[in-house]
Amino acid sequence: MTVLPDDGLSLAAEFPDATHDEWQRLVEGVLRKAGKDVSGDAAEQALATALDDGLTARPLYTPRDTAPATGYPGFAPFVRGGRPVGGWDVRQRHDRPEPGPANEAVLADLENGVTSLWLTLGGEHLPVSALPAALDGVYLDLAPVVLDAGAETPAAAAALLALYETRGVAREAARGNLGADPLGLAARTGGTPDPTAAAALALRCHEEYPGLRALTVDALPYHEAGASAAQELGASLATGVAYLRHLTEAGLPAEAALRQLEFRYAATADQFLTIAKLRAARRLWARVAEVCGARSGDAGAQRQHAVTSPVMMTRRDPYVNMLRTTIATLGAGVGGADAVTVLPFDHELGLPDAFARRIARNTSSILLEESHLGRVADPAGGSWYVERLTDELAEASWAFFQELEAAGGQAAALASGLLGDRIAATWAARTRKLATRREPVTGVSEFPHLAEKPVEREPAPRPLSGGLPRVRRDEAYEALRARSDAHLAATGSRPKVFIAALGPAAAHTARATFAANLFQAGGIEPVHEPVSVDAETAGAAFTASGAEIAVLCSSDALYEEQAAAVAGALKAAGAREVHLAGRGEHADVDAQIFAGCDAVAVLSSILDRLGVAA
Repeated sequence: MTVLPDDGLSLAAEFPDATHDEWQRLVEGVLRKAGKDVSGDAAEQALATALDDGLTARPLYTPRDTAPATGYPGFAPFVRGGRPVGGWDVRQRHDRPEPGPANEAVLADLENGVTSLWLTLGGEHLPVSALPAALDGVYLDLAPVVLDAGAETPAAAAALLALYETRGVAREAARGNLGADPLGLAARTGGTPDPTAAAALALRCHEEYPGLRALTVDALPYHEAGASAAQELGASLATGVAYLRHLTEAGLPAEAALRQLEFRYAATADQFLTIAKLRAARRLWARVAEVCGARSGDAGAQRQHAVTSPVMMTRRDPYVNMLRTTIATLGAGVGGADAVTVLPFDHELGLPDAFARRIARNTSSILLEESHLGRVADPAGGSWYVERLTDELAEASWAFFQELEAAGGQAAALASGLLGDRIAATWAARTRKLATRREPVTGVSEFPHLAEKPVEREPAPRPLSGGLPRVRRDEAYEALRARSDAHLAATGSRPKVFIAALGPAAAHTARATFAANLFQAGGIEPVHEPVSVDAETAGAAFTASGAEIAVLCSSDALYEEQAAAVAGALKAAGAREVHLAGRGEHADVDAQIFAGCDAVAVLSSILDRLGVAA
């Protein structure tokens, strides 16, 4: 029997350590084969990925990529978590406006793994007067309640506190958040924030309800308007600082004021950015608490509620949203969120059904109970990439926070339009990436399914409006698909394109697949001939397809040999336009489609020329 050494590394010890220079030389060789003659740091930079906020994801991280000390979980600066152990509160959102169905959904969630409730009230949502009925049968000393009532927050808070009294809930047993957020409401509606009522609620919670918080610093209005991660964090810091000023002016000590706030952030399918965002947010808020003079060990620990991003949710092929929310929830949990809300996959289609709600709550259950994410505090800690990204994002967020403070603070930045303008510029840049498919959206801009059966849901209450816009990654493609749907309803068929594949499968498969995906993203149905075509067969195949335009798909070599003749045959058969998949000089075609082209503009123009109404 062979006994391994205690360190178990004898096999690895047989090989010398590779150096950074050696790795770079290997990269140079790979890039040279791809036609890029670069060396040294330039070769490494060629593999880097540009992120928002001027950040860059490099291909390799080493001990050289240092970051400030992160401490331990549960201790300042709280980068590694506000608590010494992992796990999170499974908090589900409830939007149903009728008390009976709302109560049924609430009880179903609580009986099946949800640990706290997030209720939207007022306006077209659940009436404040119906709060007791919606919470009928709920043990309020066990299930924390978080309110989201907009302008009706004072009334909703009074109703919840009265319900605690009516049902005999001890004041020290009440948990949750009354949801006052005057700056967030102003961001949503364009109104003028009034912190008076929020300060009064905070004073009452501090004096009478030690486990209840009064204010939410909701960063979702900025995320949903298209903000980058640094802008989202910077805006939340500016909002939190504004609330601290109001609360201390109202008579609360700094530490008590800090304990009245809970921060709400978006968790996206970019798991590493989500992890870094939550870690950076805690570090920055700990710095704010330190400047405010907080001395208690946990006063500067930011309480975080992560919500899977509405911006990333799609209306087409919505089942893919289950995958997006799973990754986002993982990122939120690994990033140390105290509470996580998983939006149902059909969130953007209306009121979620029971199946969607079950999948949403089970997402957290699987990650907690089967994947055991909650058993390790800060599992990403120590990763050179995560630590570096956390540090760089914190620096960018602090810079944006300082810009808002220099403009007079969050309220002034909202009123002047500064914040909206900065976010709009960020979203405009991201829109270009979406239009050119450099930021792919699975099921929408990539691998769309034109024949999918629509998922229909009851209409949801209209959200607040009048302030910052609400954007979605799928919105440009959704508009194109809606045009195609209307055309289908009016004529019985979708606009079509004929895929004219030239030569053997090895020559045309890649470009034919690319073209088919591109056209389907705009609601244009691709029609394929079972075999490739040539100048003799292209005309008849095109006529049989019922299409008005055609696209040639093959290799550059075959284009040189056959493109002119096949394009001529297609036009002779009635093709209004002949496109070509790829780049190069081809005088015989009307246009070219290629990777990186503005797909939205191309598709919209084609639909216009085909007479598909906008």
